[in-house]
Amino acid sequence: MALPSHVKYVIIGAGIHGLSTAWHLGENLRKSGRGSGKDILVIDKTGIAAGASGIACGVIRNNYFQPAMRRLMAHSVSVWESDPKAFSYHPVGYMQISPEVMHKDVASIAKQQKEIGYDSVFIEGEKDSMKYMKGLFDDWQAAGITSVLHEKKGGYANNTAAIYGLAKKAEAEDVRLATGVKVTGFKKDAKGAVKTVITDRGNIDCDMVIVGAGPWVKQIWDMLELPAQISIKGRDGKMHDNLPMWIFWSLQEGTLGVDPKLQKTNDGKMPPVIHVDTDAPLHSDVDGSLITDKLWGIYYKPDFNFGGVQGGAMPFKVKADPATVKIDPYGPESPDFVVGDDFAHMWCSALAFCQKRFEGQIKVYKKEPSGGIGSFTADSFPVFDSFCQNVYVIADSNHGYKMIGVGKLVADDICGNHSDLLDPFRFSRFAEGKLHPVSHSPFPWS
Repeated sequence: MALPSHVKYVIIGAGIHGLSTAWHLGENLRKSGRGSGKDILVIDKTGIAAGASGIACGVIRNNYFQPAMRRLMAHSVSVWESDPKAFSYHPVGYMQISPEVMHKDVASIAKQQKEIGYDSVFIEGEKDSMKYMKGLFDDWQAAGITSVLHEKKGGYANNTAAIYGLAKKAEAEDVRLATGVKVTGFKKDAKGAVKTVITDRGNIDCDMVIVGAGPWVKQIWDMLELPAQISIKGRDGKMHDNLPMWIFWSLQEGTLGVDPKLQKTNDGKMPPVIHVDTDAPLHSDVDGSLITDKLWGIYYKPDFNFGGVQGGAMPFKVKADPATVKIDPYGPESPDFVVGDDFAHMWCSALAFCQKRFEGQIKVYKKEPSGGIGSFTADSFPVFDSFCQNVYVIADSNHGYKMIGVGKLVADDICGNHSDLLDPFRFSRFAEGKLHPVSHSPFPWS
């Protein structure tokens, strides 16, 4: 399609956030009589679901130690549940299976899930945890587990199918989508508001810009001349200056090429998503050598879309200066940020640690490019806020895919219908010291 010379709203990114926002904003404008989806243009430098949303594992959970994240995720799960077929959503549930060092944290999560009416079951103690897990999988054998939090809601969605489902909902509201359009800069007026989005296919004058660029958010942030370093008031009450706003982590995921039905539960049903953290030593399923004696974690699920049992392990921080990290080529096409043999060895050994059915299965691990890179904020939690007077930035800090409901909240925010669910994620929290609590999980996003 030819680019319009002017449109009220330009949304950058045709992934989970860009398309969810476009859908809900178009609906809001229509219902309020203030316009329609025709006032919205979504642009993406490649295509729909071409970035992180298109390769995501697709896990949907409420399991967060942070109350604000838990409330936000409960809202997002309700959006997933609103049209499971359109979003290719599988509500199989989610399990957080943990060692004693995480017991207190997980107990807090369970308590607060109960308080907000989020359906879950909490099992405590090593003996009862093992009994509960064997009630689901008779070959369960993970050691060092003293609690199980079984969320009856949540599950997973098929990545690309879900994003195309969102695109159809946006297009049904007359939202326009233009792919193959790369943003190269912005023009601002004398007061600092963006008046023009500069692209490689021409300029677009606009009234407002919404950024939903996933891992590329730092590039857009830099074009908007927003700060590369920030000051954060720490838990010690002191200001810490010149800290990097963005940190990159390399994501570790892959697929075991078995029949997904191999992971069925004792009663023949498809199982919940499994997440196991433990401080029990992990030994190789190949030669018995010690892989790690530190706290480690994995997650996995059967997935017909991936053609096997798919999941991942803890990411690792990219040590390079954030200014030098290359996002492109992204994901499986990257020579720098795809998983290697060390991940396959660790993850397959961890699967065997958890369930006997996975012993000796490393031979069918799919040796295909997988993994990606995540753009995390300074505290590893999202930023949803307005900048430059008329730019709304959705910086998901790699929590993105499961956050399908953020688009609705952002659309409401833009239309003047404030939601307190977004307040804990404002940029001002850094300077004000209103930081989210940190759990004992080996994952930076839990």
